[in-house]
Amino acid sequence: MAAQIGAPAAAARAHEELFAYWASLRAAGRLPGRRDIDPGRFKRHLPTVSLIDVLSDPLDFRMRLAGTGLYGVYGREITGRRFGEIYSGSATEYWRSELAQVVEERRPSVGAHNLAWRGASHMSILWLRLPLATNGRDVDMILGFDALVGMSQSATTGIRAA
Repeated sequence: MAAQIGAPAAAARAHEELFAYWASLRAAGRLPGRRDIDPGRFKRHLPTVSLIDVLSDPLDFRMRLAGTGLYGVYGREITGRRFGEIYSGSATEYWRSELAQVVEERRPSVGAHNLAWRGASHMSILWLRLPLATNGRDVDMILGFDALVGMSQSATTGIRAA
């Protein structure tokens, strides 16, 4: 997991890069679809990129694809799982609410989520969620990017053994 840890400024730059790429695919107010995305354009970010299916009746979300770097964050494979299987309690509701907003407003969303639920309160995920729509209008998938930030467990504290 230490290889994925970055500074907040680097995480913000990565978010800006992915957002700019996504925005460049929009045409005349239409949202890009999955078919428009070229993963080769953001290769270095792929370990923490995800594709999230939007399910309807009732509205729910399934992790279609989770980058290999997310395995270390979640401690298990999450590809193919619904969000209720990945998270529990308030974390499930947090993500459902955030993703529902992306679907309803057809706009990107960004935020931070602390990893205290994984026993790592010294770490957070700076996340970005970008709406995708096969027909250019109705969000049916979400492109996600998570940047892990914080102190690693082995970070120097300034206290040294005698």
